[in-house]
Amino acid sequence: MNILVTNDDGIDSVGLHVLARAMREHGNVTVVAPDSEYSGASAAFGAIHIMRPEVHKAHIDGIDESWALSGPPALCVMMAHLGLFDKKFDLVVSGINPGANVGRSVYHSGTIGATLTGRNYGMSGVAVSQAVTGFSVEGQGWDEMVKGQLWDTAATVASHVVGGVIAAPHHEPIVVNVNVPNLPLDEVKGWRRTRVGHEPPRAMVQATMEAKEGHTSSFNIKMSWGDPLPLPIDTDGGAVEAGEVSITFLSRLTHHELDGETGAESALAALLTR
Repeated sequence: MNILVTNDDGIDSVGLHVLARAMREHGNVTVVAPDSEYSGASAAFGAIHIMRPEVHKAHIDGIDESWALSGPPALCVMMAHLGLFDKKFDLVVSGINPGANVGRSVYHSGTIGATLTGRNYGMSGVAVSQAVTGFSVEGQGWDEMVKGQLWDTAATVASHVVGGVIAAPHHEPIVVNVNVPNLPLDEVKGWRRTRVGHEPPRAMVQATMEAKEGHTSSFNIKMSWGDPLPLPIDTDGGAVEAGEVSITFLSRLTHHELDGETGAESALAALLTR
């Protein structure tokens, strides 16, 4: 079992290192992670023809093979699939992200984007994120906020989930989104299979422009956040709020069946029907 471990926070992330070491009991671990921060990159590759990505050997204690790649996590997975590291990978494990990836974050998370990309290439994936104390359940944790992060809890949960995925493989590649509360393991209240929540976790988010000192027609963008809102317990965010591990199986992006002819189709019919 060759396991590819990546993340979207960069090769120096503590969460990445803890996760990689936790994966050693399940197979041969190779870390291929971005050389810098790529949070919010989703499944983007970037403009490869402009970037001209590079890869450099890296060092992670306890891991035999580690690489830093100059691109987002999805690109790390693609390059690994294309044989850059002279082996075929069986599983993608991504994380540990400091900050839960639930609700709307699922669309934008580079942590999740790596596993979605792996599924496109026939590999199952497990994305692992952990809530950050004091920042509700949605959002990236900054350096000063993760000093008390209980990484070992998320790593232990991840190890059990990955072990289960390997022991009982699905008939087709799956993506498991795991979100863990930032609690000691003996204080985690349980686990729940959840849906991706569409309910906003905060009452209001607003973006405003503030004039940039010394510049004309240039502005800094200021974000303001409302108060946290309670989330339904059956959602990914609601479970984490309640101190539970959330397990969500993410579907493929597919077409949407609509009844009747849409405005877009009517417009095309008027243009192209002769």
